[in-house]
Amino acid sequence: MHPFVQAKKNEFQAALDHLQTELASLRTGRASPQLVENVRVEAYGSNMDLKSMASINVQDAKTIIIDPWDKSLLQAVEKAIRDADIGVNPAVDGQIIRIALPQMTEETRKKLVKIMKEKCEEARIALRGVREGARDEVKKQEIGEDEKFKMLDELDKTTKEFTELVESIGEQKEEEIMTV
Repeated sequence: MHPFVQAKKNEFQAALDHLQTELASLRTGRASPQLVENVRVEAYGSNMDLKSMASINVQDAKTIIIDPWDKSLLQAVEKAIRDADIGVNPAVDGQIIRIALPQMTEETRKKLVKIMKEKCEEARIALRGVREGARDEVKKQEIGEDEKFKMLDELDKTTKEFTELVESIGEQKEEEIMTV
């Protein structure tokens, strides 16, 4: 693989990693720490990820337990989760926050699949953006036409490869969401 295309592969991977982070926050039928770990909490005068200020554990298939290390932040954590609009209702239970995940309805599942598909489309758009930027760079280079054609061909193959990965990740997530 041409070194230029290899370097662009990191940008493709960044778009894929972003998609996976986004999809991890989508609720499936089971409790998962990823549902809340990236919720931003107002603490100590700045916004922090919940995972950097509390332990997040799964008690059972429908319950997440959040134990803030600084107990004075219980209310701030509860408010941040409530405001995150992820479809859960946190409850302060002594020194911890308990999130009981409600049973997902067919309608909720379909809505989540729609959101997931939008996020996959955003990832495909990002991949095409990386490809177009790279194509423009290749066309500006002062190299032979054969070399340019070879680089553009490798770029298209890499784009196709990552687009197929997005499709595969989307299909897996859809199956996860729709599994009762």
